[in-house]
Amino acid sequence: MEYLGENKMAYAIPDAYPVSDGHTLIIPKRHIVSLFDATADEVKALFSLMKTVRQKLLQKYVPDGFNIGVNDGQAAGQTVMHLHIHLIPRYQGDTQEPRGGIRWLMPAKACYWKLS
Repeated sequence: MEYLGENKMAYAIPDAYPVSDGHTLIIPKRHIVSLFDATADEVKALFSLMKTVRQKLLQKYVPDGFNIGVNDGQAAGQTVMHLHIHLIPRYQGDTQEPRGGIRWLMPAKACYWKLS
């Protein structure tokens, strides 16, 4: 498995089913299911590694932005019961309407600027 980065408590790998070029998973080395189960040191390590990987992705893929996501629990779409943070590079024109970002998980509420 190709590591894109690693530190004492976490590692980063390409997503097996990427939604964009450079889609990466940041994963703690200790088996935990939820971000809320992570210690303060683990959270710090995860986010530190995410910053490092982001810099690599900026150089390699030149994205225009990023989405960062965690599916926490089955109701939120978690299928792998080991915490992993999605770092998803975004590109101008990769979707018709990027406004709302992760709100598109609930399409009827994504266009919040049209709801009022």
